[in-house]
Amino acid sequence: MLMIDFVNELRASHQRVDEAISRYLLMFLKQDVSLLMQAIRYSVLLGGKRLRPFLVYQTGKLFGIRSSNLNAPAAAIECIHAYSLIHDDLPIMDNDKLRRGHPTCHVKFGESIAVLAGDALHTLAFTILSEAHMPTVTDQDRLKMIATLASASGANGMCLGQSLDLISKNNKNISATQLETIYQYKTGSLIRAAVRIGALAAGNKSCDDVLSFLDHYATTIGLAFQIQDDIIDISHTYDQKKKHSMRSKHNDINNTYPKILGLSTARTKAQDLYCESLTSLKYIAKLGYNVNILSAFSRYIIKRNN
Repeated sequence: MLMIDFVNELRASHQRVDEAISRYLLMFLKQDVSLLMQAIRYSVLLGGKRLRPFLVYQTGKLFGIRSSNLNAPAAAIECIHAYSLIHDDLPIMDNDKLRRGHPTCHVKFGESIAVLAGDALHTLAFTILSEAHMPTVTDQDRLKMIATLASASGANGMCLGQSLDLISKNNKNISATQLETIYQYKTGSLIRAAVRIGALAAGNKSCDDVLSFLDHYATTIGLAFQIQDDIIDISHTYDQKKKHSMRSKHNDINNTYPKILGLSTARTKAQDLYCESLTSLKYIAKLGYNVNILSAFSRYIIKRNN
């Protein structure tokens, strides 16, 4: 029953954030038929599970915040994620041709437009956070949201992770600890930011103890998410791999957790991280919060196969 509730919540948040993004595109960007606008819409509304917005909604909901008051931070998080995917897919980065089963932005619109679309989505995220209507959020907490997202997406977060990842491609002796550092920055930063921003939307309804446990929860599921990605990539059958390669990860050249320590150890690590995330949630539950959906999310992270 809990997993059914989780799936329903995931679908609802997916629809909710897509509707919010569409509204903000109309609200904050010039509506023309230029290649740039086409590329922006194509990239940010292309699909995906919308896991980061889901975490914004669910963390806010933990403190009794209505979903309608979380649309702006959820949309901003997804704009940053979309921007990062556009840039990661570029020939100078990962050189991916497909994303979610569709041509990547630079393949469809050209490299120059793709770079600009990514730049525009990056700035749109901060336009949304700074200007969108959030009646329950104080100006101080709005600034904290902006600072959190800026840190997570810049040289202290995703950009650092991507740079370390690029450097590591030619390092055949990379350790599991070094790889985890890359994952914590490249993937984990935005996941932690999603949870943190959802809590910031609650203002003084949240407390330092809960925020600390939530941050640990986000850290563990962020790392588990990337390790599970590695497991999926290496353990699929040929036909499944063919479908999964719609995200084309270049596993022939990338360092991954199973390649460094073996598939069995990778699975054990993912399971350990799952248990760690539940431990954090148990402490939050003891403080009187309903963590059922977040618990189901943790399980989903390590059980998914795509």
